[in-house]
Amino acid sequence: MTARAELAHPGDVGSSRPPRLGPLVQYALLAGPLLSMLDSSVMNVAVEPIARELHASLTTVQWTVSGYLLALGAGLAGTAYQARRFGTLPVYRISVIAFTVASALCALAPDAAVLVAARVMQGLAAAPLVPLAMSILLGGTGHARSISPLAGIMLFLGPALGPTVGGALIGAGGWRAIFLINVPLGALAAVAVRFVPGALAPGRTPGARFDLPGLVLLAAGLTGLLLGASQGASSGWASAVTWAPLTAGAVLLAGYAAWALRREQPALDLSLARQPVPALSMALCALASVVTWAAVFLLPVFVQSVQGRSALEAGLALLPQGLITGLSTVLAPRLLTGLTVRVTVLAGFAVLAVASLGLLLVGAATSLWLIALILACRSVSIGLVINPLLQALTEPLRPEQLGDANTLFNTWQRIAGSFGIGLLAALYAAQSRTHGPVPALHLTGAVLAVIAGLGALAALALPAARNTALSRD
Repeated sequence: MTARAELAHPGDVGSSRPPRLGPLVQYALLAGPLLSMLDSSVMNVAVEPIARELHASLTTVQWTVSGYLLALGAGLAGTAYQARRFGTLPVYRISVIAFTVASALCALAPDAAVLVAARVMQGLAAAPLVPLAMSILLGGTGHARSISPLAGIMLFLGPALGPTVGGALIGAGGWRAIFLINVPLGALAAVAVRFVPGALAPGRTPGARFDLPGLVLLAAGLTGLLLGASQGASSGWASAVTWAPLTAGAVLLAGYAAWALRREQPALDLSLARQPVPALSMALCALASVVTWAAVFLLPVFVQSVQGRSALEAGLALLPQGLITGLSTVLAPRLLTGLTVRVTVLAGFAVLAVASLGLLLVGAATSLWLIALILACRSVSIGLVINPLLQALTEPLRPEQLGDANTLFNTWQRIAGSFGIGLLAALYAAQSRTHGPVPALHLTGAVLAVIAGLGALAALALPAARNTALSRD
């Protein structure tokens, strides 16, 4: 999701644009995704304090992280059907409420078993939040949609600052504070959702059918892949505990793909993935996310473990990139409307490749301002890449197809992110043990630059269509 998404759909020529979404409506639609993404990263700094207070093993408490991610994958499998059956806005509203209740249960958990169960509930509730919010923000009735640059800053900085914010909350009020803070924010969002006009969101699809076999295959396959990725990060990618769930998940998902071909209303419509331009757009979005987030994940670790800086200082180094992301989405509409999707995305990946080489300048004594500058330069690419790719992905779609498209997009992003960032983190860790953390960071930066360069080459296959996603009102 980007800070400014204005995607015209076929048949909209001459239609009036709706007014800019007000602050209350934007909060309603952004709070859910932001809180769900924060909770994906904030737990990484809370495992040890939780284990100590609840007198549980680290292995047991680690399931508060793994259980959430697995539930998230399983919940994504049913998101598209729920939106078709009950309507996008009602499902989003219930998910916000359920997420808030689950957060309260997490904060009140008396032992590790209850906490893991509450985290699973939280993951299931979180699954629909991002794809359904995207469906509404990108235009449920075929109109263009415009949200403020602040949205991009929030959604980019939120996950990046998760560990820093989590560390501050744990230091101030204990680990329960990372869940308690969700309660008032989620409650306010649940109230604010009541002010979102129903016309903004895709409604129910008459005659929507429940595909139980497809849902089981899809949910089990996603769970297997995400479990394998989680095990790969903790136990090693060559371990049997990694390859067993990965193989099972891949087989189940292949089975679902074959099943979905024969169904009129599958649990998740995969037809978008069989169309060349949308499939390429999803692949390039995932590639850009992996290259961007790998550095966001690794540099704070490097700054704290190698340079000896505090979590707060590491968090401050991430701030400029969020601001630049917002600025790029403001300036891009004015500067790039005459360019094509192909040229814009190619330029974005080129910027990302060159800026990733800046990681070769980072060493044990590198100043924090230079690290912040490198990250900020890399973030310029976000406004250049994601908006046009979302245009290429969603422009051919009818409004009722957005639910499936956004669910497929977010599912692919989750899988690619888990594997891509996990493998790059494993590369960094292995090289650190052999050659030291500074050469390891330099090698990782070079690999990121090569991946971004490959993305630029792949962008040549995008259509030479004008950037309507970047046009202003």
